[in-house]
Amino acid sequence: MTQPTLKRCAAAFLLFVCAFALPAISGYAQTAATTLSGVVTDAKGGMLADVVVTVTATDSAAAIRTTKTDALGHFTLGGFNTGNYTVEIAGSGFRPNRRTIRIAAGQDQDLSASLVVGDVSQEVNVSGNEVGSIASALAPMDALLDARSARTEITQHFIQNFTSPIADFGEAVQMSPGTFTTNGNGVGLGQSSTYFRGFPDGEYDIDFDGIPFYDTNTPTHHSWAFFPAQFLGGIDFDRSPGTASTIGPAPFGGSIHLLSKNLSPMQNIRGQFSYGSFNTALYDGEYDSGDLLGGHKLNFQIDVHHLQSDGYQTFNHQTRNAGAIKMQYKFSDKTYLTGFSGVIQLDANTPNFAATRCQMFGAGTGYTCTGANAFFAGAGINFLLTDNTDPVNYLDNQYNKYHVPTDFEYVGLHSEFGHNFILDVKPYTYNYDNGEKFSNATPITEAATINGSKTYNGIAIAPCNVPVTKKGVTALPCAVDKYNSYRKYGETSNISQVSRFGIARVGFWYEWATTNRHQTPSDPLNNWANQALSNFNESFWTNSYQPYFEYEFHATRHLNITAGTKFSHYNIATKQYADDGKTIGGLGTNNPNTFITNSGTYSAWLPSIDANYRLRTNWSVYGQVSTGSVVPPSKVFDYAQSATGIPVKTLPKQQRSTTYQTGTVIKLKRVTLDADFYHIRFQNSYSSTLDSSGEPVYFLQPSSITKGFEAESNLYIAHGLSVYLNASVGRATYTGNLNVSCTAPCTAAPISVAAPSGLWVASTPSDTETEGVTYQHKGWDLGLFNKRVGTFYQDNGAYHNQATINPFSVTNMFFNYTIRSGGRFDQTKVRLSFNNLFNQHSITADSITGTAATQNIVASGANYVDPFNTVGQTPIAAGDNISILPARSVMLSITFGLSTKR
Repeated sequence: MTQPTLKRCAAAFLLFVCAFALPAISGYAQTAATTLSGVVTDAKGGMLADVVVTVTATDSAAAIRTTKTDALGHFTLGGFNTGNYTVEIAGSGFRPNRRTIRIAAGQDQDLSASLVVGDVSQEVNVSGNEVGSIASALAPMDALLDARSARTEITQHFIQNFTSPIADFGEAVQMSPGTFTTNGNGVGLGQSSTYFRGFPDGEYDIDFDGIPFYDTNTPTHHSWAFFPAQFLGGIDFDRSPGTASTIGPAPFGGSIHLLSKNLSPMQNIRGQFSYGSFNTALYDGEYDSGDLLGGHKLNFQIDVHHLQSDGYQTFNHQTRNAGAIKMQYKFSDKTYLTGFSGVIQLDANTPNFAATRCQMFGAGTGYTCTGANAFFAGAGINFLLTDNTDPVNYLDNQYNKYHVPTDFEYVGLHSEFGHNFILDVKPYTYNYDNGEKFSNATPITEAATINGSKTYNGIAIAPCNVPVTKKGVTALPCAVDKYNSYRKYGETSNISQVSRFGIARVGFWYEWATTNRHQTPSDPLNNWANQALSNFNESFWTNSYQPYFEYEFHATRHLNITAGTKFSHYNIATKQYADDGKTIGGLGTNNPNTFITNSGTYSAWLPSIDANYRLRTNWSVYGQVSTGSVVPPSKVFDYAQSATGIPVKTLPKQQRSTTYQTGTVIKLKRVTLDADFYHIRFQNSYSSTLDSSGEPVYFLQPSSITKGFEAESNLYIAHGLSVYLNASVGRATYTGNLNVSCTAPCTAAPISVAAPSGLWVASTPSDTETEGVTYQHKGWDLGLFNKRVGTFYQDNGAYHNQATINPFSVTNMFFNYTIRSGGRFDQTKVRLSFNNLFNQHSITADSITGTAATQNIVASGANYVDPFNTVGQTPIAAGDNISILPARSVMLSITFGLSTKR
């Protein structure tokens, strides 16, 4: 080859290299195409499926690329070169979201968006689409078209915008139909109590991600432990025993299904600070990892927070440190592993004390009260029995200490196999550890003499348990050392198979728990020295299992019928040590190391059947017949033992219920409506009476009938403005008298306990109503909600309806503004909430302590005539221990969001 030829070849080679290298260096081309992916949600954070994503190049004639989101709202488009693009995201019933983005060479990009409901004026046919229903999309609470019982869905959007930042799960459901929640220390600051259809806590299930949680001594719950609002992603509230697959210790009145937060596909950091009434402060931080690893295999979320508050009630301080992590790993699109862990350290100074009517309101409101009574006025006012100079204030922090650590963990495996088989397995463990030291005071006002008196801060004090007999010496009341700890291990499993005929489900729940409990009189002035014999001291072990089977038969395109049954089995084995006579006695030796053992078993078959029929695509009706039972409290096993340890009394029957209900759900463009009728026959909670030997005889209260009507609706007005309403009317009354007989060693005639037919079951309101107005537009979420609770009655353990609780209302108001620009500060929010806006102090509960004859009360109004002792009793007597609505509280919250740039 000649030299000129070589030169020509070299020049051609250089031109060839430059032709490909220069554009790459200069940025006009890229070596690898770029991928655009993201997720589409509605304004409430719900993932939207089948939304169309269209990408068009704005600076060239590049072809249009289009795709749809999958069932989880995800989309992916690939093959983009460097340039500017217009992205349009559109779904039926929603206003299209358009934006312009710049894609750089070799840099995959995430682009997520939130769609808002389109205006009614737009020509969009959404009346047949539940997701596209404007009223449904904006409803603060709503029912589902495929409902088979009375259910209300409470979204994460509602919890984060229309409840206080420190609310607990009880306060999140209180606006639901037929439901009310009370908390005397302020929202989220202590134990709240929730009732619906007259069922108190302990007569319904609560679970988290399908795992039941409850105390071992009775199937009740602690709203201040395990799952604060910061851990919640929504609530499925079913006011019925559910279906055969509804597991738990008390599928009796219904189920509150708590749900963890959905994992975000986008990386995000959020920090929140809240401050408000009663010197309440909340510090919260959350990190979302977004989708990690190839194919979005790994995703996790971490939340940590600190809460502190003085509380509304005097000396009822609360401190909580908590953290939770949720993680998911996808082995494939059909198999993934999910794990959750939540840990809480709770400390409180809640007094073991309920204020009397006189202490709450004084003697100036129609009552003449005797004895030493001071007044309660809420935060900042000493709650004393004598006067504000008394240094031996048994409500002081040093005499009331609660330390309550809890943890909750599970690992869940979900896998889809051939022939449409789906397997879900979820082993779990959780622990509750409640250590308390609290005073057990009785006011001392008599002149007296004390042997062995000592001084405290210069004032003579009586040692614990020493009678007061000397004038001028103040007696320090006894205290109690209380401990209740349990650890549980369990698993839930379910395998289902989908066919053209329907869905078959077979499952199993098993749980084993160990519990240690004691209450011992103690002397707080002597290093909390405990009395030798406790009030009770016991350990027990429980086993629960519930296998079930149900079949959801798709009879026609419009009719689904689900029938099934479960077998509920419960066993307890107890070890009870000698005590001071409060529970089992000294066992003949008064040696605290001696003990007796006992055991008991309860089993029940619980069938159910329901049907859902679609009259139209947006209108359904349903009917249900379902049965439920309740795990009995451990106290029913505290019955007399023979010398050989063989039980000599029979266990009481198990609580059972049968619920009949029918309802309808309809979703139109502007209106949603769901309504239901219910009729429930149930055997009530346990009560007891003493036999001739002084031993308690436990029995079920007489059967009762609860029936009523519930309805809820959301009406869309315009431009994000909606009106939400729900109401219930009902009646729950006993059906007849009850006779209780005990076997040996009863030496007298059988015990008869009369329960006059027609009296109301306690804590069952005659009616409830919720009125709400919401405005949800762009970044604004504004809400005003009022809950009214009608008249109900309370008993002192019998069935006399001694106390009447008059109707009361609580009104809450919320202002929220959230940045939803998709930029760096996406999800930054300012939040202002008012609870008990009108500062009502209505009475919400009454623990009846005596009769008018023993309290020296003068009161106006009609008296209730006790049919047993004919002593006049006022609806609320001066000596009754009562609860009231806490004062108005205001919280200002600021959340700082930092997201990846989209």
